[in-house]
Amino acid sequence: VQLVESGGGLVQPGGSLRLSCLVSGLTFGSYAMSWFRQGPGNQREWVARIANFGASTYYADSVKGRFTISRDNRKNTVYLQMNSLKPEDTAVYYCNPYNTKYWGQGTQVTVSS
Repeated sequence: VQLVESGGGLVQPGGSLRLSCLVSGLTFGSYAMSWFRQGPGNQREWVARIANFGASTYYADSVKGRFTISRDNRKNTVYLQMNSLKPEDTAVYYCNPYNTKYWGQGTQVTVSS
């Protein structure tokens, strides 16, 4: 199983980024998918989850109303649209098939002026 996150970078407060995670080696449509993040000195925390076919989405309170998770099962890819970014969103972001041990290398998001 391979997960490749991309789309991170440096952005000013209030800006936007769109993260992508390409998944291979498992039946993508059989899994709900989550995004997690780990900021400097912090434990990894859950950010958002999307059901197998995208009908249901769930968000941490800290990102609700600013982030949107989506997926394209034809492309084996899950996305995280991040708007109104804040410095406290700075972290390495990871995707994860729900209830599995599989992780990618993550993508760094830095929100700073």
